[in-house]
Amino acid sequence: MNDCTDFNLTLSPFFKAINILKLVNSKFKRYFIQLSYNGTAYSGWQVQKNSKSTVQQTLNEMLSRLLNESINIMGCGRTDTGVHAKKYFAHFDTTNDDLIENHDRWIMKFNHALPKDIAIQKIFKVQENASARYDAYRRTYQYVITKKKDPFEIDKAYFLYGKLDVKAMNKASQLLFEYDDFSAFSKSNTQNKTNICKLYKAEWTEDENSIVFTISANRFLRDMVRAIVGTILKVGKGKITFEEFSKVIESKTRSEAGLSVPACGLFLVNVEYKKGLLDAVEE
Repeated sequence: MNDCTDFNLTLSPFFKAINILKLVNSKFKRYFIQLSYNGTAYSGWQVQKNSKSTVQQTLNEMLSRLLNESINIMGCGRTDTGVHAKKYFAHFDTTNDDLIENHDRWIMKFNHALPKDIAIQKIFKVQENASARYDAYRRTYQYVITKKKDPFEIDKAYFLYGKLDVKAMNKASQLLFEYDDFSAFSKSNTQNKTNICKLYKAEWTEDENSIVFTISANRFLRDMVRAIVGTILKVGKGKITFEEFSKVIESKTRSEAGLSVPACGLFLVNVEYKKGLLDAVEE
């Protein structure tokens, strides 16, 4: 999911069945982890048949080895190849019952076993039916554009030469709130049941060296953030008007929107859950 792809707001029958089975077998405990990763070397979050280089696969292998049992970790969403996460959540089930009691020791062990571009910050014990994906109600992404070519930031920002009208880009961003169907910014032929999203925030900020787009919503379509940024950049360059930008959204056709910007500048920066979900669970 460049962005988190299609978050259904209700649990699938399969997911519910898995939860019921785990509840019957009470020896399993459910944990959330908070982590971050540099996505440059990975083919996204989700396990793929044709690639072992995914964040999910890396975590599955590490956790299974250290906990001495088969672990299948479930993330709060999918990120595409090259996309980064500053604050990501995932959950897994294990028979191990001392991950909280020895929290700092396990954090150290996990991070020692992980590659340098993935880090775990926290472990939470949660209710058996808590879901990192389905219980998240708000997600926030940032897209970073750098004004100066910097070889040390090449994988963490999109270098774009030339001036942009950031004021016009912010005005275009506000037009997004007039809509809830973002089909024009979604990859074609996805398995999404709906392309309806509720936006909470969309704004551009600028400093001496960079321009950053921040967007929050309850869910994101595949490629949505990068396509929105690519289209708004056309406004910032004076290539399309505000009216034309609105017509792109109303077309509900991906080919009418701008090109997707490179994945290197995209970061998942926050995922929010209802109050109490990540509070400690009594043994």
